[in-house]
Amino acid sequence: MSALATAETAATWLFAPGDRPERFSKAAAAKADLVVLDLEDAVAPTRKPEARRNVVDWLSGHDAPCAVRVNAVGTPWHEDDIAALATARPVVVMAPKSENTGATTELVRALPVGTAVVALIESALGVNRAQDLAEIDGVVRLALGTYDLAAQLGVDPDHAPALAAARASLVLASAAAGLPGPVDGVTGDVHDTQRLSDDVTAAAAVGFTGKLCIHPAQVVPAAAALAPTPTEIDWSHRVLAAAAEADAAGEGVVLVDGRMVDAPVIARARRITSCASASLRSTP
Repeated sequence: MSALATAETAATWLFAPGDRPERFSKAAAAKADLVVLDLEDAVAPTRKPEARRNVVDWLSGHDAPCAVRVNAVGTPWHEDDIAALATARPVVVMAPKSENTGATTELVRALPVGTAVVALIESALGVNRAQDLAEIDGVVRLALGTYDLAAQLGVDPDHAPALAAARASLVLASAAAGLPGPVDGVTGDVHDTQRLSDDVTAAAAVGFTGKLCIHPAQVVPAAAALAPTPTEIDWSHRVLAAAAEADAAGEGVVLVDGRMVDAPVIARARRITSCASASLRSTP
């Protein structure tokens, strides 16, 4: 699968520190849709060169889809990260602290053809410019960095209402630009599975279609929470079946559960069945 296709459909994104190459295979074995080899927050400044070499070596020896989170524009390591990836195979590149459309455009141009860029939005300015970032050719998904954004806003990152406006902005920007739903930020407590499921369910309810994970144990419950429920799947099948029967009979109006089925309802049913199929394909 190409980097573009992987970035557009991935639901679970699992980080692995770039300076811990022994964890790369373990992360891949966790069956996340994408392993994110991290050169940024997870790596101390003195270990950045080592991490970069580890990531490039991994890319040259493994053809499985993966992502790389580079260091942000303006940091001392950004240009070296991009230079290293420019000689590697096309991958998904996660661009942290995305807020400058010019810098993001230049990033896309500097990477190999076929690279897919995910704009990780972590600031108030980034949220305000979300639609402009989403419309850049080469940016294929938006993601929300909840902890950095919450720090700037002075709010608790685990208090969902405090970041509701930011989440809504990314969902609307993604839809307006024709991108898949955005990827939600991390859940910090790696042991609280119920909290993780609640976070993912709440984000999915407002239009998010992916989750950043920081521990292999988070992958399976995150995927389960993102997948359509049996009730939703049953409803979508009945809607599509009723619509097909009405179309075959030349009928213009069809009801399911007493409610009219029109084009937007059919489109939602198709999205649910598509998500359900993708979830089955990615199940370990």
